[in-house]
Amino acid sequence: MKFFDHVARTRAAKIYAKFNVYLMPVITAIALILIVSSIAAVASSVAFRETARGFGPQANLLIPGINPILPIGYTLAALIISVFIHEAGHGIVARVHNLKVESTGIVLLLGIPVGAFVNIEREELAKASMKERSAVLTAGPLNNMILAAASFILLYVVVSSLVPVPQVSNLHQGIIISEVTQNSLAERVGLSPNSVLVSAGGRELNSPDELRTVLANNIGKSIPISWQDHEGKKFTRQLIIPSSADPTRPILGVQLGPLPVQALELYKKSFTGGIIPMLPPPTVVKGFTPYSDQMSANYYSPVFGSSYPVIANMLYWLWFINFNLGIFNALPIGPLDGGQLYGGLIESRSRFNKDRLKNISTALSWVMFLIVLVGIVIPYLPF
Repeated sequence: MKFFDHVARTRAAKIYAKFNVYLMPVITAIALILIVSSIAAVASSVAFRETARGFGPQANLLIPGINPILPIGYTLAALIISVFIHEAGHGIVARVHNLKVESTGIVLLLGIPVGAFVNIEREELAKASMKERSAVLTAGPLNNMILAAASFILLYVVVSSLVPVPQVSNLHQGIIISEVTQNSLAERVGLSPNSVLVSAGGRELNSPDELRTVLANNIGKSIPISWQDHEGKKFTRQLIIPSSADPTRPILGVQLGPLPVQALELYKKSFTGGIIPMLPPPTVVKGFTPYSDQMSANYYSPVFGSSYPVIANMLYWLWFINFNLGIFNALPIGPLDGGQLYGGLIESRSRFNKDRLKNISTALSWVMFLIVLVGIVIPYLPF
């Protein structure tokens, strides 16, 4: 509480409290664009629907240990930081406007800090002007968006410092193996992660589609397969493809990605792609992400040294958690920051019947809730 008061007295906090008043709609607009565009993408793509079903509905929850996309260590740390930043925003701006903060504290789960809370007296918040209320409620999501932007920029700095290791820096032909499935054909023949497939069946390989074609055309046959491992050693083995192999399903048992030099350039370009740049999680697109567990051995950083994968992963999940926490809280749904702001704005129209205004506010919350629900269930609907 003393910290809130101390920061609230600074000139920077007062400027921030004035600056953020009208920014909640901007964050809400970003959230709506992403939700509607994701619904449209999933509805129009079988591949997107299958991917979403593969992760399960729990992939929509921002909870480490439940969401299969989230690595527990990085995301738990990022979530704790993000919630503290969010709640501190509410508390500091409330004190800028002399609104009483009733209590503040830390949420513990089995002794582990998993969040924080700031309770502002409801009567005081209700009596505050609409601008003051907007400043307080916007501060949480906006803090998250600012931290997300800072993490995004710093992640680009880290990725831009990377250089492929000498063993792979001169590779311009082939496809890299980012992961090998246990007990697969690939494991039996001796392929390992970070190996580069050069040729199969006497054909040079430059794309995953070329490999799929060679394998599908040689079911029941023995073909030569050549690769280079991470240390630069070259191998050629005979690959026996069972006659029972299904040409429409994965045959070799590997996850493939672009060559390290190509992957690095593609990843750097993804920072500037689209109006709202989105980076795929390193736990999902492993062969595309230079700092993923599977790909990090292919690079080194003259600036950040051998610790660059830890730094990059932490920055990624800080960006991911803060961005999602910020846009979710800006949605016009009941108890969320956005819901409280838009509900208060609707109900403040004094020339209209109060009960009618409350019904409009409730209806808006339900409509937005249903849109979010559609985004969750659409992968499981028959098309």
